[in-house]
Formats: sequence, structure tokens, C-alpha cells
Amino acid sequence: MTCINLLPWREARRKEQQRQFFTAAGGAAAVMITIIFYIHVHIGGLIDHQNQRNNFIEGEIAKLDRRIGEIKELKSEKEKLLARMNIIQQLQTRRPEIVHLFDELARSIPGGIYLTKAQQSGRKITIEGVAQSNARVSSFMRNLDESQWFQNPRLEVIEANDKDRVRTSRFVLTVQQTDQAGQAGGDGKKTEEPS
Repeated sequence: MTCINLLPWREARRKEQQRQFFTAAGGAAAVMITIIFYIHVHIGGLIDHQNQRNNFIEGEIAKLDRRIGEIKELKSEKEKLLARMNIIQQLQTRRPEIVHLFDELARSIPGGIYLTKAQQSGRKITIEGVAQSNARVSSFMRNLDESQWFQNPRLEVIEANDKDRVRTSRFVLTVQQTDQAGQAGGDGKKTEEPS
């Protein structure tokens, strides 16, 4: 005998297919949501990690900027100290020069001349004094010209003065100082010149 299935099997099969489809779609949606959530969390973690690295680098850059500022200040201080040291060294090397100048000036003065003033401006020295005669002023100028510490003596003023029947001459002359840096051995050459 033949069996006839009178149940609506096509509808049941369609409902089963729909249920499978919705289950598969729900599973796919759940997997997609999970993947999207994982990607979102992963990318957020990467962004946070990169932000931490950026903050660390910015902090290190700020430290280096402070150090660079300190280095610039140290360089400025170093330059100032070097400039001071150079000035001190120049003063130290020129310190004995004034002693030699006065020594040579005293050696160059012939008898009968009295100095009243000596003033230095740079390398130019202005000398004022009183002489018993004009010949003694000329002798003084020759001695200065022959000296290794002076050059180019030039008479600016000479005035005769008859006071108490004693004739004197007031004079003003200028002379240039030579640069004697490093010539410590040449000081004894003119020792026989004083009169």
C-alpha cells in the first residue's frame, strides 16, 4: 500500500532552512561583532602604546632641550671665563712692562733734567719736566730714541724760564713705547747709558 504524506513537508523544510539560515546569520553576526570588537580593542591598544611612546619621546626631548640650554649657558660662561683669563694673562705679561719703562726712563735721563709728570695713553707717553738747558733736553731725546723701550721722541713744548737768575727750560715731549712682549733678555743692553 502506498504511503501518502499529507503533512505540509515543504513548509517544514522551508522553516528548517530559515532556522538554519538565521542561526548561520546570527553566528556570522556574532563572529563579525567579535572580530570588530577585537580589532577595535587591538587598534585602541596600539594607539595607547604609540601615545605612551610619543609621551616618552616628548619627555626625553624636553630633558634634552633643558640640557642643551644648560650646555649653552656653560658655553657662555666658558667664553666669559676665557675672555677674563685672556685679560688676566695680558695684564700678567704686561705687568713687568711698567717697571722696565720707568727703569729705562730713569736710565735715559741725563743730569740736569727733572721730570714733573709722565702720563701714558695707550702706547704714547707724554713727559713733562724741567731742564737746565736745551742741550740736556736734546740729549734726553737722543737717549730715548736709542732706547729699546722707546721710539720717535717728539718735542711738543719748550719754554725758557729765568727765575732767580737761574735759567731753566720747561719742556713737554711725547714718545712711543715699543712692544717688548717676550724680550726679557734684552734689558741689559742699555745699562751703560745713564749719566
